[in-house]
Amino acid sequence: MKNEKKLKNRIKLVIVTPVILALFLTALSIYKNGLETKMGLISVGILAIYLLITIILYFRTTPYIESVLVEYSLEQGKIQKELLHELEVPYAILDLSGHIMWANNMFHDTVGVSHNKRIRKTVDAYFPEIVPELIDGSDSIEINIEHDDRMYKVSIKRIDMSKVFDEDREETKDDDIVLAMYLFDETELRRLEQESVDQKLYAGLLYLDNYDEVMDDLEDIKHSILTALVERKINMYLSNIDAIVKHIENDKYFFVFKQKYMQTLRDDKFSILDDVKNINVGNQIAMTLSIGIGFDSESQDNGYMTAYENARVAIGMAMGRGGDQAAVKTGDQVTYYGGKSAGVEKTTRVKARVKAQAFEELLMSKEKVLIMAHKRPDADAFGSAIGIYRLVSNMNKKAYVVVNEVTDAIRPLMNSFKVGNAYDGVFLTSTEAVAQVDQNTVVVVCDVNKPSMTECEELLELVPTVVVFDHHRQTAEAIKGATLSYIEPFASSACEMIAEMYQYMSKAPKLKPQEADAMYAGILIDTDNFLTKTGVRTFEAASYLRKSGADVVRVRKMFRSSMTELKERAQGINNAEVFLNRFAISYVYDDPASPDAPTVPVAKAANELLSADNIDASFVVTEAEDGILYVSARSIGDVNVQIVMERFNGGGHSNVAGTQLKGKKKEEFFEELKAVLKEMTESGEL
Repeated sequence: MKNEKKLKNRIKLVIVTPVILALFLTALSIYKNGLETKMGLISVGILAIYLLITIILYFRTTPYIESVLVEYSLEQGKIQKELLHELEVPYAILDLSGHIMWANNMFHDTVGVSHNKRIRKTVDAYFPEIVPELIDGSDSIEINIEHDDRMYKVSIKRIDMSKVFDEDREETKDDDIVLAMYLFDETELRRLEQESVDQKLYAGLLYLDNYDEVMDDLEDIKHSILTALVERKINMYLSNIDAIVKHIENDKYFFVFKQKYMQTLRDDKFSILDDVKNINVGNQIAMTLSIGIGFDSESQDNGYMTAYENARVAIGMAMGRGGDQAAVKTGDQVTYYGGKSAGVEKTTRVKARVKAQAFEELLMSKEKVLIMAHKRPDADAFGSAIGIYRLVSNMNKKAYVVVNEVTDAIRPLMNSFKVGNAYDGVFLTSTEAVAQVDQNTVVVVCDVNKPSMTECEELLELVPTVVVFDHHRQTAEAIKGATLSYIEPFASSACEMIAEMYQYMSKAPKLKPQEADAMYAGILIDTDNFLTKTGVRTFEAASYLRKSGADVVRVRKMFRSSMTELKERAQGINNAEVFLNRFAISYVYDDPASPDAPTVPVAKAANELLSADNIDASFVVTEAEDGILYVSARSIGDVNVQIVMERFNGGGHSNVAGTQLKGKKKEEFFEELKAVLKEMTESGEL
């Protein structure tokens, strides 16, 4: 072998060098002293004796030195082998097919094979994660595995044994390749890491949604009983997760707990929501609560202020979606739990008064208002925009309504505004609206709170002041940085909210007949002729609009169905199939001769399917020519279609919701919808 040859050459060099030097000195002595002198003869004799002794020693000691070196090498090999056998790190040598060629004692102990037995199985028989495909072809592999409740980091290195003996040899396909595998036990390290993570704190806020309404409805003598029962439920629930709780107001609690308990809350699905709702001491209105939990997922030092800020955002999201649910915010991700109930209408109008006055004060310092709703506006979107237009105009401010597309849903209303020239220049496209922007411009968004769904998302970035009026539940994609936001999920429609605000303005706007019609139509359409999501405040708003000049007969004539629409609605009913004995799923084909997608017939077909026995929810879709799949979801009773549509990046209300899906076919959507409905039904969410 090459190393042995090198060793022999070095031994020869050590012995031969003095011989060469002695010969050199002999030659030098003869040259200087000659052989005739006594001194020359003595020096040559001494050198000759030295050479003779050196040569004799060379031939006599070389075999002995080599023998000693070989023995030393063998001893070193035995020591190394013994060290490998007793190495505390499990170590094995594999061939390319994964067979274990040799393993040390620790490896034997790890896989449970006696030291004196040969391991005959392949490595994947003991560690299923290490499959042959993983170890074939890679020079170095590192993976994490779990075995017998221990966690290991596996390091596998590729070794060419031919190069061990011949470093100059090039690797070929026939080279003798083996794999050296190390198992590093990281169980304790992982435990400590997890313990460090588990010690991080979550911040939580718990608000009683309808504390004032419940107390006003309850006898005074029972107030303390209800309060005590609610507080006991909350304290007992939070004590199960070792939380510190602080009662900060009558209807508000702050708490903190360790991260390790977060999964307990997720698995439990925040049962405290139902526990509190079931408390009854004679109250007609059930007490509901909302929970917001925040965590700092960005910094390594567990920023408590960030966790608290995230909790504040989360509770706002939960309340904005109607309450009776929990929201957990970690970084940019928000997860919702609960929210199955439709919520209870708030009888107090304090919020409407406060928002109306705040909006009026905000407009004092502005000169121009751009009003927009969602894309492909419906009657509620258009009516609420008109309501804001009249409110702003009443304050002698310039107001414009952004409408890019006049669909069948608003065409009858729009035609009523084209009579005469009173509204010339009021309706703008997105391009025209952008040209109107200056520093004194306010953008008001109606009937939508998702920026991607607005008529002109660009406007939100161009102006410093944005106002939002909406009645849909908030999602993770919300308009951020709004100066004023009034989102009331309990309201039947955005038109209802605007009509309420009218009554609290310092100077009540006087509506024109077509404006009152538009707002009344918005309430009428969104409530399906006052059949869904209607409450006391809905009828009060409708009454106010009726007094302001809305004509019920005129509005009804505007929204009579064409023969084509009736056929499309009938098609939606005819195509329906029943899933899980409680869900109706159907579709309506887009009429190529019609300029608009049949979104209105789809919505009406979804409403009519609820008239069938045992149908709790309906889902009707249509595929438009623009490649968008429009989905209308309706429900009756306790089924919340809003949380179903959120799975498809949609939203709405508990009983009225929908979504728009780009580039998806109805067959694909139906397959996904059925899977979601089955999963949510089995988990108790529906």
